[in-house]
Amino acid sequence: MPARFKMSKKGVGELLKSRMIQADMLHRAEQIEAVAQAIAPVGGPGDPHRGRYKASFYVTTTARGGRRRDRATATVGNSAYYARWVEYGTERVPAHHVLLRAARAGGN
Repeated sequence: MPARFKMSKKGVGELLKSRMIQADMLHRAEQIEAVAQAIAPVGGPGDPHRGRYKASFYVTTTARGGRRRDRATATVGNSAYYARWVEYGTERVPAHHVLLRAARAGGN
C-alpha cells in the first residue's frame, strides 16, 4: 500500500516561523555578509571615510518577516549613509552592486 501524506497548512506555517528556519536564514545572511565585506570597496588614501562602508554591514533576523509577516527572514544591510550610492552609483560614480553580487555568490 502506498504511503499517504496530508499537508497541514497550519503545520507548514509553523515550520516557516520555526527556529530551525530562522537559524538557516541567519546562516545564509551571514554568508552573504561575509562575501559583501570581502568585495566591498574601501576608497583611496585621500578618502575621509576609508573602510567605513566595508565595516558597516549588518545582519538582522526575525520570525515575523515576509509580506504577510508569516515566515522567518534574515536581512543583510549597510548602515553607511552613502551605501545606496555605492550599490547603485551616481552620475559620477559607477555602481558597485556589492550586495547584489554577494547575494548571487553566497547564501547557498
